[in-house]
Amino acid sequence: MMRSGLLKLRGLFSCGVLLAAALLVSEPAFAEKRVALILGNSIYQNVPPLSNPINDGAVMAATFKNAGYDVVSRFDLSALDTRRVLRDFADRARDADIAVVYYAGHGMEVDGTNYLIPVDAKLERDTDIYDEAFSLDRILVAVEPAKQLRLVILDACRDNPFARNMKHSLASRSIGRGLAKIEPASPNTLIAYSAKAGSTAQDGDGKNSPFTTALAQHLTKPGLDIRKAFGFVRDDVLKNTGNRQEPFVYGSLGGNDVPLVPARAEPAAPVQATPQSQFNPQSETRRDYELALQVGNKAAMNAFIAQHPEGFYASLAKLQLEKLAAEEAHAAASEKARIAEQERARLAAEGARKDTQAKADAEAKSTEAARLAAEKAKQAAVAQQQAAEADRQRSEKITSNPIVASNSAAETPAATPEPAPTPERKTNVAALSEGPPQADIAKSVQSELRRVGCLKADADGDWNTTSQRSLTLFNRYAKTRLDTKVASNDALDAIKQKSSRVCPLACEHGFEADGDHCSKIVCGEGSFLNDDNECEKRRGKEPVVRRVRPEARPMPEARQYPQARQAIVVRPSVRDPSRSSTGRPLTGLERQQGCNSYQAIMSGVCP
Repeated sequence: MMRSGLLKLRGLFSCGVLLAAALLVSEPAFAEKRVALILGNSIYQNVPPLSNPINDGAVMAATFKNAGYDVVSRFDLSALDTRRVLRDFADRARDADIAVVYYAGHGMEVDGTNYLIPVDAKLERDTDIYDEAFSLDRILVAVEPAKQLRLVILDACRDNPFARNMKHSLASRSIGRGLAKIEPASPNTLIAYSAKAGSTAQDGDGKNSPFTTALAQHLTKPGLDIRKAFGFVRDDVLKNTGNRQEPFVYGSLGGNDVPLVPARAEPAAPVQATPQSQFNPQSETRRDYELALQVGNKAAMNAFIAQHPEGFYASLAKLQLEKLAAEEAHAAASEKARIAEQERARLAAEGARKDTQAKADAEAKSTEAARLAAEKAKQAAVAQQQAAEADRQRSEKITSNPIVASNSAAETPAATPEPAPTPERKTNVAALSEGPPQADIAKSVQSELRRVGCLKADADGDWNTTSQRSLTLFNRYAKTRLDTKVASNDALDAIKQKSSRVCPLACEHGFEADGDHCSKIVCGEGSFLNDDNECEKRRGKEPVVRRVRPEARPMPEARQYPQARQAIVVRPSVRDPSRSSTGRPLTGLERQQGCNSYQAIMSGVCP
């Protein structure tokens, strides 16, 4: 009687654990947020209407809703309404893991840029495309905030009636057939065309286009990688159109499978009851423990211990409880350290007093020490759990062999399983570490560093000096204090919290930053790129000044002046003072009057 009651309780407990496990396993889609925007334009106001876009949009909206997506569907929108819908959808995608945009309607390519055409567009001239339509880049901006995957699906490669009547303002402006090829600049971004670039798609004879029909059949299969799904879509469209239409996907993803809908967990096959298991109480206890382990929370483990308070599996359940407690303590310590770091930064920014700043620093250090202690406790609990699990597997091998089990039962009929190692036993934590290998963590951290613009090298899992410098740049611009010597889960979580670029874009010489990529600097005619990465006007060749020696001038002939005549002055000779001018002897009176002087003679007084 007592045994039958115990079996009933065990059956009820097993059913409860199975129900909880089924509820957790049957809803993997809700562990992450996935959003989708469906746009369809059929009733154009200035060209003949299209028959399929609204039908195609309705089918895709129902497909994504059945797959668990948060779907927004809008049809026959004007240019203004389309921009508003894209703005609202960008807010929805901000905290989403996967963001999808599906568009069906008219589209065209002008000068290598793709444009989607709303229903109120006229497009009388080729320049009207810039004002009346919206570019594909606008849709890429709307899905940019998504964390894991950004997907844009365009069923817009139809034969465009606007191009036939459009006036060309410039003969050099090209208007292509279909849509132009595009390479997404952001990682984890795919753009799917219903027809390859430069070709047109068919609407088909049915209610939906061949492209949409294939999408609805393959795209949301649980667990199917998106690249393989688009491969199946391509095969179906080629088959249904006689190889006249080939869908194409632009962009690239990593090496892991990326399904739009996670795979459903297969229910465990029922265990065939054998005569030995019917009479072995350990097999039922083990089944209950495995069910509680699938639930993986404290409530399930406490329920198992209440049902099986003693024995080997009870010890395993208690160790599992210690592991869960260590994980919770680690999470609480990490959160407390984050809050303390934010408080310290706030006090530093507000110019707090030195004593307040020192107190905040001390609290941050203490919380960091608590977090490290919690991490060590978590690792120790994991090590103990794995050691106990190894003992359990060895015991199961003995139990699974009927001969060994019977001999063991005969020798020790009342023996109980050896208790699990106590927490005081030293265990090699490094050899029993839980979680992905260090190379996978390093590769994940490198991928996130590339996403936020702090690492240019490929994510190869080698945590070298280049990766350490990139994490140092992240610490500088994100105001964090992550350990740069190793790639850790804390660093991965901190980088994932950043939804946009953190490190500024650094371009080589000859290139300049243009959003999230570097564009080549093209200087105008007559200019060149100098060492400062700026265009400088080229100087013309300056004429060389040469000093020309003047020719020797001929010496002028000497002017012939008339020869001056020589004047001959005849001075009177000195005469005898005792005689007159006539030579006669002077008298005494004449000599007394001075007649012997030249002046007296010239005055006429003297003869």
